[in-house]
Amino acid sequence: MKDILIITGGSNGLGKAIVDYLQDKDIIICNLDKEKSARNNANYKEFIGDISYETFVESSIHEVAHLGNIKYLINNAGEPSFKLPSEYHKEDVDICFKGLQGMILCSANTLRVKKEQDLKIVNIMSSASLRGNKQESVYCAVKWGERGYTESLKVAYKGTSVKVIGVYPGGMNTDFYKNSRDYVSQDKQNTFMNPNEVAKIICDSLFSDLNLTVADIIIERN
Repeated sequence: MKDILIITGGSNGLGKAIVDYLQDKDIIICNLDKEKSARNNANYKEFIGDISYETFVESSIHEVAHLGNIKYLINNAGEPSFKLPSEYHKEDVDICFKGLQGMILCSANTLRVKKEQDLKIVNIMSSASLRGNKQESVYCAVKWGERGYTESLKVAYKGTSVKVIGVYPGGMNTDFYKNSRDYVSQDKQNTFMNPNEVAKIICDSLFSDLNLTVADIIIERN
């Protein structure tokens, strides 16, 4: 039975870089995303929908389970909203919280399908999970929530065959900031990390043959 990797948000940004890095791996890559990519690969499957919708996540993961052995789950999807604290409205909050909801729904459903055994969960968050930022109050609140969820998973499955890795990257040169040019200019973005290099660090840790598990990865630009 072929091993399967599920990734959310694999159609662009860091998610796409991870999928590109894994294209030569002998695994089936299943991308849960609301956007369709241009990829055409026999080992690549797409499920188009919103990961904050429970019915989409549950049905997709059950379908994926019939393709092979779900071995890896990379929770990567998320959307930002960068504003001063007084400028936030409910729609901004809802946008940010979709990533946290998706992380929980995808993890819970995959754990149920796998009967809480033999699974590596990688939660890709942000350096915003580690500190507060002036124009990221709601985004930081969500990322701190994701970090709390990740740490709780580690405690829940300590000593089992379920391994949990928390990843905290700083700013990357992707279109993540395309709607926030008043906050991050294109020139500033161009000084950020290369997503392909970040993807390599994550994947090399995930697929290490060493008898150990990297629990946390903090990646900052020089």
